[in-house]
Amino acid sequence: MRPTSTISGLLWVAAPVGVLGVATLMLWLSGNWRWVEGWIFGLWWVPFMAAMVLWLHYNDPALLAERMRKPGSGGESRSDMVILFAVKVCFIAALVVSPLNVRFAWTPRLPLWSELCGGILLLGGSFFMLRAFADNTYASQLIRIQGERGQRVIDTGVYGFVRHPMYLGGSLTFVGGPLLLGSVCGLLAGLAALGFLILRISGEEKLLARDLAGYRAYCEKVRCRLLPHVW
Repeated sequence: MRPTSTISGLLWVAAPVGVLGVATLMLWLSGNWRWVEGWIFGLWWVPFMAAMVLWLHYNDPALLAERMRKPGSGGESRSDMVILFAVKVCFIAALVVSPLNVRFAWTPRLPLWSELCGGILLLGGSFFMLRAFADNTYASQLIRIQGERGQRVIDTGVYGFVRHPMYLGGSLTFVGGPLLLGSVCGLLAGLAALGFLILRISGEEKLLARDLAGYRAYCEKVRCRLLPHVW
């Protein structure tokens, strides 16, 4: 049975509702349906999420099924499940407090130049995440060795650039989203998500170096984990 056969209903019903629901909820929370930054974010969010799911569905259904695995179902550690949960909570918090900041004006709006920078970071984050999917069929959201799928080290494409291009894309999104939305509160939540993501890298690399053949050599070849020439 193909991996998509058990998730097609969820894919075509829940996914579009969820994607559109996030954009609509943000505008509703802002209390201003003419909130320009909210519309711009929605016009990025909806096509990006749709493109990601559709590309995986048609080009790599095995990876789509892998990414839809529930945390804890792949034998990953309890500590990593906590960190993954914290990353998601912080990102959701950023998407919630940013429009609420528009409604209640807890902090002053960020300047226009920072919002423009946020838009650029979102586009960069989209590129790295989509390319990571295209280059690495083992790009699971769970930290585990996919022995049943014959997992091997990927060192081409964006994986020849940094060791964790998916996390690089996520980092740019965590920071870029709140910047685009002009929210200091959202930016703090996004930075918290980034902090947990960096913490996660340490545990992931220990597992891969121990259990995935060739990963230590890959680390010698590609020296930087997240930011080229920095770390």
